[in-house]
Amino acid sequence: MRAAGRVVHRVLCELETLVRPGVTTAELAQRAEEIIRAAGGEALFRGVRHAQARFPFPACICTSVNEEVVHGIPGDRALRAGDIISIDCGVRLRGYCGDAAATVPVGAVPREVQRLIDVTRAALDTALAEMRPGRRWSEVARQVQRCVEDAGFGVVREFCGHGIGQQMHEFPNVPNYYDRSQRNLDFELVPGTTLAVEPMVTAGRAEVMFADDSGWTVVTKDGSRAAHFEHTVAVTEHGVDVLTDGR
Repeated sequence: MRAAGRVVHRVLCELETLVRPGVTTAELAQRAEEIIRAAGGEALFRGVRHAQARFPFPACICTSVNEEVVHGIPGDRALRAGDIISIDCGVRLRGYCGDAAATVPVGAVPREVQRLIDVTRAALDTALAEMRPGRRWSEVARQVQRCVEDAGFGVVREFCGHGIGQQMHEFPNVPNYYDRSQRNLDFELVPGTTLAVEPMVTAGRAEVMFADDSGWTVVTKDGSRAAHFEHTVAVTEHGVDVLTDGR
């Protein structure tokens, strides 16, 4: 999983250097494809299906711009100065998976937009700092939610993180908020658990919807911008080991 995570990290780092006004999301996807293939990996996202989608996901990465939260499909959209783009990448290498995401500004962005990015990154950092053996995930999620909502932003509830290993989506679901009514879905962090932890944060209200009838790109209902950060992590006897940080 760490080897797969290194490829994911390489993709995200290189694409961040390519993000600039005029670049299309398809061009970013093409470069991601080249990196994944050169490493001998498989793009996890291509071909994924779900009940609401009219067709399998067609690309190797997700590129979600501005009000798009997750699952944006790369295409001929050219980035503009002041946009933000969330890039999500998953790779399978030698039978094991890595999955990570980051939100990148396109040139200079307004202060409040940069704060959205910073708070979302801080929410992921909070989760990693709070994770340790013996804790319930709900205890971690409560701190992630507090980090986001204390800053005046919204925590997406319709989508969450997930277990990961030989498959991209494994048990359990990993929410970024605490809901007393879902205590039966809570779980304990034990050494050997591997999770994709991924706060998705909105600048306005937390509600989201599909952008169109394709059933893929998810956008904020109020049109506010969104940010997304993710790491694949392993719970160890002493805390967590981040598998998608390039080490």
